Amino acid sequence: MGQYFENSKLPSKIIKTKAHVLGNDFIFCTDNGVFSKDGLDFGSRLLLESIPLEEVGGKVLDMGCGYGVFGIVLNKILSCEVDMVDVNLRALHLCDLNIKENKCTNIMAFESNCYEKINSKYSCIVTNPPIRAGKRVVYEIVMNAKNYLEKDGKLFLVIRKEQGAKSLLVDLKKIYNVEILNKKKGFFIIKCSVS
Repeated sequence: MGQYFENSKLPSKIIKTKAHVLGNDFIFCTDNGVFSKDGLDFGSRLLLESIPLEEVGGKVLDMGCGYGVFGIVLNKILSCEVDMVDVNLRALHLCDLNIKENKCTNIMAFESNCYEKINSKYSCIVTNPPIRAGKRVVYEIVMNAKNYLEKDGKLFLVIRKEQGAKSLLVDLKKIYNVEILNKKKGFFIIKCSVS
């Protein structure tokens, strides 16, 4: 859990990584103590490539944003307004660098422990929940998303089979309309909408 919450003692070593996503080139600054520091991970890429982009619009929330991949890619491709939140201050610093690096507008990153500092509603929430932070945090993110979605809003998430995808699906179906958008190499891409 340390990498998600307390990484200030880890030596910083910012590197620039490149990613080609949905026909566009991006540069992401990453660092020690953040998820997927070597570049865009398979699960996040699969989520971005599986989201029906025509269903993403209005204001988007990248929950547990890390260094900002979802928010930045969607902002650049769709020109939508984006909020990105995380508890990892190093990740948020990287978000600010990556917003500038990719020349994004109408986007901001700020600290929030899950939805603690969220005062808006969103048309879309996107997340690769921090599994290593524990089931309680993952469930807080995905189950409480409904309270921050506009009418007809959607939650998109990625989770691996061995990280509890099957049991999470059972629980999600208790409060959402659930659709599996894609399954590949043990990763599930899930779309949830409020009935």
